[in-house]
Amino acid sequence: MSAEHQRLLEARDRVKHWKRWGPYLSERQWGTVREDYSPEGDAWASFPFEHSHQRAYRWGEDGLLGISDNHQRLCFAVALWNGRDPILKERLYGLNNGQGNHGEDVKEVYFYLDSTPTHSYMKALYKYPQRHYPYDWLRRRAAQLGLHEHEPEVWESGCFDENRYFDVFAEYAKAEENDILIRLTVHNRGPVAAPLHLLPTLWFRNRWSWGRKDRPRASITETGPGQVEASEATMGRWSFTLEGAPPLLFTENESNDHVLYGNSKGSVYTKDAFHRRIVSGELEAVNPLQTGSKMCGWYQLEVPAGGSVSVRLRLRADAPAAEGFSNFDEIFAQRLKEADDFYCELRSCTLSDDARLVQRQAFAGLLWSKQYYHYVVEDWLKGDPATPPPPEERLNGRNSEWRHFFTDDILSMPDKWEYPWFAAWDLAFHMIPFAQVDAEFAKTQLQLLLREWYLHPNGQIPAYEWAFSDVNPPVHAWACYRVFKIDWKENGGPDYEFLERCFHKLLMNFTWWVNRKDSTGDNIFEGGFLGLDNIGVFDRSRPLPTGGYIEQSDGTSWMAMYSLNMLRIALELAKVNAAYEDIASKFLEHFLYISSAMNTLGGAGLWDEQDGFYYDRLRLPNGHCYPLRVRSIVGLIPLFAVETFDAELTANLDGFQRRTKWFIEHRRDLTEHLLWHPADDRNPLGIIALIQPIRLIRALELMLDEAEFLSPYGIRSMSQVHRKNPFVMHVNGDEYRVDYCPAESSSRMFGGNSNWRGPIWFPLNYLLIESLQKFHHFFGDRLQVEFPTGSGNVMDLAEIAAEISKRLSHIFLRDENGRRACYGDTELFQTDEHFRDYLFFHEYFHGDNGAGLGANHQTGWTALVAKLLTQSGE
Repeated sequence: MSAEHQRLLEARDRVKHWKRWGPYLSERQWGTVREDYSPEGDAWASFPFEHSHQRAYRWGEDGLLGISDNHQRLCFAVALWNGRDPILKERLYGLNNGQGNHGEDVKEVYFYLDSTPTHSYMKALYKYPQRHYPYDWLRRRAAQLGLHEHEPEVWESGCFDENRYFDVFAEYAKAEENDILIRLTVHNRGPVAAPLHLLPTLWFRNRWSWGRKDRPRASITETGPGQVEASEATMGRWSFTLEGAPPLLFTENESNDHVLYGNSKGSVYTKDAFHRRIVSGELEAVNPLQTGSKMCGWYQLEVPAGGSVSVRLRLRADAPAAEGFSNFDEIFAQRLKEADDFYCELRSCTLSDDARLVQRQAFAGLLWSKQYYHYVVEDWLKGDPATPPPPEERLNGRNSEWRHFFTDDILSMPDKWEYPWFAAWDLAFHMIPFAQVDAEFAKTQLQLLLREWYLHPNGQIPAYEWAFSDVNPPVHAWACYRVFKIDWKENGGPDYEFLERCFHKLLMNFTWWVNRKDSTGDNIFEGGFLGLDNIGVFDRSRPLPTGGYIEQSDGTSWMAMYSLNMLRIALELAKVNAAYEDIASKFLEHFLYISSAMNTLGGAGLWDEQDGFYYDRLRLPNGHCYPLRVRSIVGLIPLFAVETFDAELTANLDGFQRRTKWFIEHRRDLTEHLLWHPADDRNPLGIIALIQPIRLIRALELMLDEAEFLSPYGIRSMSQVHRKNPFVMHVNGDEYRVDYCPAESSSRMFGGNSNWRGPIWFPLNYLLIESLQKFHHFFGDRLQVEFPTGSGNVMDLAEIAAEISKRLSHIFLRDENGRRACYGDTELFQTDEHFRDYLFFHEYFHGDNGAGLGANHQTGWTALVAKLLTQSGE
C-alpha cells in the first residue's frame, strides 16, 4: 500500500484530517450569484472585476494558485506585480458575460500539474507576462469580433512574444495534516533579466462584518523577522514563516468604502492596501503596527534571463515559527515520490509516457477544482443584520423557492473561474474518474446533493447556482451505481450502506420527475434544456412561440435510463435485503411504460421511420404534433437506456421473476417494441433496452457516418448534415433555425457561452461508449456494423466503443507529427518547449478538428479522458 493510500484510509477513518487543507480557494468570487445583491439579478454588473480588489466578499474568497482550510477561514495565495500593470495581480482576469463575444471567458494562462487526493503534494503553474497585461486589448478585441469569430485569447495580444514572461510555479507538500510547506519558483523565460514583485499572501475570510454571529475579528501579527502568527477563535494559532525575512505588509480584509461609496467612516486599512502600497506607492495604505487580518511578504526579485528564483514558506498549527526549513527539501522530495508511487498503483505505469502525462494532469485538474462552497439562501435573500437590506424584489426572485438550501462544503466544481459553483449533472460525471483516485470523496459528493439541505422537499435536485430550479439530466442514479462498482473493485468490497442511502433519496427525485415533467401522464417527458443549452430550434426552457410544448426525445430517454438505473440498484440491494425486490418490479414497470410510449405513442412514438432516428416532437395547442427533424445527439440519447443482467443477480428473487414472466406473457403491447431478453437458467445473460436491434442498427448507421455524427475525435453533438441543410422554421413572421456549428456558439441562447450544435462533448460520448459496451456484452460478435458507415469495414460494438474511446483520447495525445488536436493551429502551444506539455481540459471540442473550446479549465467531465486512457491502455 502506498503512503498516499494510507493517508486516504486515515482521512476516511478520521485518524488524521489530511484533507483539512486543499486547493479550496475559488478562482472567481466576483460576478457570482452569491455576491449579487442587486434588484435585477445581474451578478456580473452587481460585483464586477473592477471591484474585486476593493470589496470584501460575503460568501467566499478567490486567489491565484491558492489554498485554504475546508471551511475557508484562513487562505493563502500568490500575488504578483511586474512593475508595469495597473493593478496588483491577486486574482485571475476574464471577460464577463456581456463583454465576451461568446459569453464569459477567463483570459489567463495557468495549468494544474499535479495533486494527490489528500493534497499531500500539489503543483500548479501561472504564466505572467513581463509586459503590461492586455486588459483593454481583450475587451476591445472581443467587442470587435462577432458570434461567428473565435474568442480572442491573451497570447494573441503579443504579451508572450520573445518569451518575455515568468513561469510561476506554486508547490505544496504536507509534512503533517496541519504542517504545510510551500515552494514558489519563478522562471524568467525571457532574454534579459526582469524584475518581479512576489507577494505570498495570507488572510482570513471576513466572517465578522455581517452581524450574523458573534465572530470576533481574526488577526495576523508579526512576531519576528519573516515570522507571523495567525489567530482565529475556531482555528487556534498558526505560525507562518517566510524564508529570507522579507518586509511584511499588513492590512484588514475590509472593503474600501471611501473609494467605493464615498464613505469616510470605513476601515482605514482595506483589502486593496497592497495594491495601493506597491503599485501606487501609498505608504499610509498599510498598517504600521504590523497587524491585521491580511498580510503578505514583499519579495522584490531580479530574475536573471533564463534563470529562476525560489522562495520557501511554511504554515503550521501551534508550532514555533522559528523551527524553519531544516527538513523542507527532504519532505518535498518524499511527497513527490509518494505521488508517483500512488499513480503507478493506478495502473498508470502501463501507459505510454505521453498518456501518463495526459492522465496525471487530468487528475490534477480534477483535484485542484475542489472548492469551498458556502451559500445560505435564506440569509442571502433577506440580507445581513449589519448591512442595508437587499431590494424587496429578491424575496420572490432567483432561488427564492429554495429557502431550505444551506451549504458549507467542499464541492467538485466544473471550472473554478467560469463555473465556480456546482452543477448537478457535471458533478455526477466528475465522480467517475474521481472514484479511481478517491472513491470515498466520490461517494460523499454524490450523497451531498441528495442530503436534505440540498435536495428540495419536493424531491428536485438543485441544478446550479444561477437557477436551482432548472432541470439537469437525471444521471445521479447512474453515477451512484457506477461509483459503487468502481469502489467495490478498487477497495475489495461493496458499500451497500452508501448505495442504500442514495437509493432512498433518489426515489424522491424520481417521483418528482414523474409528477412534474410528464404533463399529460402519457410517459413522454419534457424537462426543458436539460443541460444541452442551444441544441434545439427553440429555447426548450421557455414558452414556445408556437404555443404548446415539446415532447422530448432526450427527456423521455433519460427517464428510461433512470428507470433502468434504479432497477439495477434495487436488484443489487435485494441481494442483501429482500424488501427491495418489490421496488425492483416497480422500476421495471416504469421502464416498460416509458419505452412503450417512446416507441409507439401516436404510431411510432418519437421514432421517425423515414430517417431511422429519434426526434423531439412539437405538440401544438390544437393537439396536432409533428417531429422537429433536428438531427442532434438528442436522438442518440435513447441508446443510453440499456442494461444487462446475469442470471445470478435475480436467481433468488422469485417474485421479481414471476412479475417479469407475467409482463412477457400478458403485456405484449408494452414489450414488443423494445429489446428484452430476461436472464434465466437457459440464458445466463439477459438484456433490456429501449431500442430494438433493427432500430439500433439504423441509428448507428447515422452515428457512425463521417458525413453525419462521426468525427475523427469522437461523436459530434449535431450531425453535419445541417452544414448544408439547416433546419428552419417560420413562426409568426420570425425565422428559427439550427445550423451545424462545430466551434463556438453562433447563437445567444443561454448566454452563448456553450454550444451543442456540432462540438464534441466528453460526457455524452462516455455514455455512448458505455452503452455500446453493454450491447456488446449481450450480443458479442452476433451484432456487427460498418465502422465508419459505408467503409465496408465491419466491427462488433466493443471494437467500435474502443475506436471512439481512442478518437476521444487523441484529442490530447500527440499525433505522429507531435501535435495535439486540442491546441488546433495555436503554434505556441504546439511547439514551444515551455507550453507544449501543459494541457488545458476544455469544456467541449471542435467537431471537425478537435480543438478545445469553451471554458478551458472544465477538467471535471473532460477528466473522463483519464478513465478512457486506463481502459484503452494507450
